[in-house]
Amino acid sequence: MRRFLRDNGLTLFFLALMAIALVIQGLSGHAEYNNQRTAQGGGTVGLLDYLTGSDFAVDVTENWQSEYLQFFLFIFVTVWLVQRGSPESKEPGKQGTETDQEQKVGRHAGPDSPSWARVGGLRGAVFSYSLGLVMGSLFLLSWLAQSIAGRAAYNAQQLAERQDTVSWLSYLATAEFWNRTMQNWQSEFLAVASMAALSIYLRQRGSPESKPVGAAHHTTGVEG
Repeated sequence: MRRFLRDNGLTLFFLALMAIALVIQGLSGHAEYNNQRTAQGGGTVGLLDYLTGSDFAVDVTENWQSEYLQFFLFIFVTVWLVQRGSPESKEPGKQGTETDQEQKVGRHAGPDSPSWARVGGLRGAVFSYSLGLVMGSLFLLSWLAQSIAGRAAYNAQQLAERQDTVSWLSYLATAEFWNRTMQNWQSEFLAVASMAALSIYLRQRGSPESKPVGAAHHTTGVEG
């Protein structure tokens, strides 16, 4: 068990933080939701009803989809775009998918390479892009979940105000849907740009997200 915890500490740490944050979000969101209903003259709802309702679901999924979009785009564009001096970037001049020898695929695979990296063909191609495909799929699925939950929450508010409800396609054209989406996207794009740029000149000793403390500012693609 101790070895498992050591070998998977990074994943387990952030999963634990996610669970804690989700619990706090659920409790605080429930309290805020009931405060709003009371202010509007409505009745309160139980915690379980809130957690299984559309309001909580849309708040969660709108954050998830933006995070997966961030990583999907970063994985994809760093194949072709570089930032001189950033440990998050390839060295200038090395853009592209690289050769089979550099990527250790097909006949260049080693004895400990994943089996799908050795076989080539369709399986090899799928495995070569599997990280981006999965991240992109998770983004689309969470964005779809956001739109479905968001429509349900929007229509509930419409009914409370004696307004007409909207279809799913009509909801996708509403200002609320795009406001929810863009307020998350812009923050993710800013965070990635900040990380790529600040890591040129700043250091975090011992972190693989930083260059070695003594590395020159122009050194690119080197991790500490």
